[in-house]
Amino acid sequence: MDKISGFDLNVFEFDYDLTYYVFFLSPDGQVYGRYGGRDAKSAEARLSLRGLRFAMQSALETHRNAPKANAPAARKPLLAEEYPAARAMRKGECIHCHQVWEFRRQLTKSNGTFRRDDLWVYPLPENVGLTLDNDQGNMVREVKADSPAARAGLKPGDLVKRLNGLPVFSFGDAQHALHRAPAQGPIPIAWQQGGQERSANLEVAAGWRKTNVTWRPSMLDILPALSLYGDDLTAAEKKALGLSEKRLAFRQDKTVGKEAQRLGVQADDIVVGINNEPLEMTMLEFLAYIRRNFLVGDKITLNVFRNGKRLDLPGQL
Repeated sequence: MDKISGFDLNVFEFDYDLTYYVFFLSPDGQVYGRYGGRDAKSAEARLSLRGLRFAMQSALETHRNAPKANAPAARKPLLAEEYPAARAMRKGECIHCHQVWEFRRQLTKSNGTFRRDDLWVYPLPENVGLTLDNDQGNMVREVKADSPAARAGLKPGDLVKRLNGLPVFSFGDAQHALHRAPAQGPIPIAWQQGGQERSANLEVAAGWRKTNVTWRPSMLDILPALSLYGDDLTAAEKKALGLSEKRLAFRQDKTVGKEAQRLGVQADDIVVGINNEPLEMTMLEFLAYIRRNFLVGDKITLNVFRNGKRLDLPGQL
């Protein structure tokens, strides 16, 4: 689905930057499960035919066991074309899925409810320490040491049953549950371990949702493009500055871009880091690091050497 006009976003709530997503629905529109999702590395790394089949079978089982219920109360559908930014488009112009995020961002900015934390949509299960199996989407494949999942007691081979109150049968289910989770505090989780049912809370700190968003078409306008460029220093040049061989250190080119000038960068400055982080990478890797970890408007401090002296250049991307 690359065009979303006419779809009720109250029902079809998903990560609108994606190009592939599956819903498993009852005849009356109850969502039994979801399948889809991706990370910054690949559009397909989180997908498999076996995983899709497992999610479909789980949805069928849920449908068979679902109690009969009264028809849900009618409510006005939420349509992408009703957002103010959509109304400003040319008549008949297609609305693509990723534009929903853009419409919502523009709306919150105009009505004063915009929060930068809301930009981190559909966080990965790895953000809480969980790597799920591609073929059986509720099976824990890995648990990161000293993560919220590890501290809660989850182990490889466990089966996640519910996350943040929602059933989990796929990576897409887990992402949706985490999307609805709080910015910090407890996230309830229930799982099966060695045939025993267990439950606990994943305790997450502020910033836990943050992830690499460089693949998202809805975010391209707010990803920084810091105009720094130059040759990496040799090992001998780094040693002279008291830096290790792997540390970031490159000499800014004679031409300094406008964004870099605004930060106070001058030609021949040696860039060695940002926010005093001891980064080990090349110049090109550093530029990619900026796009992965910061957004336009973020306050930063660029760390440089100028004429042999260390300087910190505060500014805003």
